[in-house]
Amino acid sequence: MKTVSIAIDGPSGAGKSSLAKALARELGFIYVDTGALYRSVGYQVLKRGGDQSDSAFVKKLLPNLKVELKYIDGNQRVFVNNQDVSDMIRTPEVSMAASAVSAIPAVREFLFDLQRETAKKNNVVMDGRDIGTVVLPDADIKIFLTASPEERARRRFRELKEKGIEASFEDVLTDMIKRDYDDANRQTAPLRKAEDAITVDTTGNTFEQSLEIIKQIVQERLNERSGS
Repeated sequence: MKTVSIAIDGPSGAGKSSLAKALARELGFIYVDTGALYRSVGYQVLKRGGDQSDSAFVKKLLPNLKVELKYIDGNQRVFVNNQDVSDMIRTPEVSMAASAVSAIPAVREFLFDLQRETAKKNNVVMDGRDIGTVVLPDADIKIFLTASPEERARRRFRELKEKGIEASFEDVLTDMIKRDYDDANRQTAPLRKAEDAITVDTTGNTFEQSLEIIKQIVQERLNERSGS
């Protein structure tokens, strides 16, 4: 039987990861956090003292990286060269590095196969910035998740505080606006909504409200797909 793929795209801090994870859990699908893959590459560049915008340096690094997705107790963990880096890649510094390396075509090609193979073999909910447009253009359901920059910065700021990471709200908002610009204006696979994606604006919503909206969209599409 053909697998089902759900693509969730949108800007940083729109709630993609947490909503996609919850949706996958409810559907019994595998959740693929593509942002974590780019973060893992960005983290390795920073760790080696390189410039994440230096495409030559980054390209040279790729053959020495073995990036894997593993699912432990139902949660996605990212391993690079057999080391679990899932918790180390969540800082604002790594977030900016991820945005920079994701603009390098060689990095995208390096990670594409891993993402597509996962979707080919499993029912997936995959989130990122170009899932519905580039990675899985034939995804069964496409959702473009968004929220105002202030709302997204508030969420990210709260998340960082809960993890004990020092940051000011102003810095988080500034980083958010810069990342939005970088993601939307890069030459390679810029952030944009797929023509057949449904927009869900989560500004002002509770997590539960946003999840309910997405679940309804998915259920309607799955019902249409099965002809019921």
